[in-house]
Amino acid sequence: DCRKNEVFRQSHPAFFEKAGFFFFMPIWYNKSKSNGGESMELTHLDETGAARMVDVGEKAVTRRTACAQSVITMKPETLRMICEDRAPKGDVFACARIAGIMAAKKTSELIPMCHPIPIESVKIDIEAVSDTQVRIISTLRCSHKTGIEMEALTAASTAALTVYDMCKAVQKDMVITDVRLIEKTGGVHGDFHREEAEA
Repeated sequence: DCRKNEVFRQSHPAFFEKAGFFFFMPIWYNKSKSNGGESMELTHLDETGAARMVDVGEKAVTRRTACAQSVITMKPETLRMICEDRAPKGDVFACARIAGIMAAKKTSELIPMCHPIPIESVKIDIEAVSDTQVRIISTLRCSHKTGIEMEALTAASTAALTVYDMCKAVQKDMVITDVRLIEKTGGVHGDFHREEAEA
């Protein structure tokens, strides 16, 4: 509960200082199965609260997919500039696709507890969904012992950041939102499909 969590925080100050961020939620969420709940723990923390990389050595290799999205909102004139290929830095969407692919392959170097995984395919779809919004969808596949969700999220996020970088000379108040996992398949935890995937 929250009181136990606060005791842990006070007894492990170095962990929170080194982490560089604050925890406002309990370190773990645990409901007794006898009460109809689920037992859920953050696997990247050991019993003392220390960060660790999860051991996936005993897990089976399965076919895994993940799909994530991001949305970037801008002025209508900025989006028209992109679609008409008039951006000062060149083809915005082409550069963003390449950036998303590159970022997916670098995920384990950016997210501390991610395992390096053998990515089999990366697809980045970018489209204008209105006169002010661009939606980016990343779809990744692999056959491995752990999932590819973080790679999909990193790809979608980086592609959106690249759109921003390519257009920031024209508009600096663009907004990146709705970075989320849309679906994932494979693994012992089963499949996940977000009910409302639209931007």
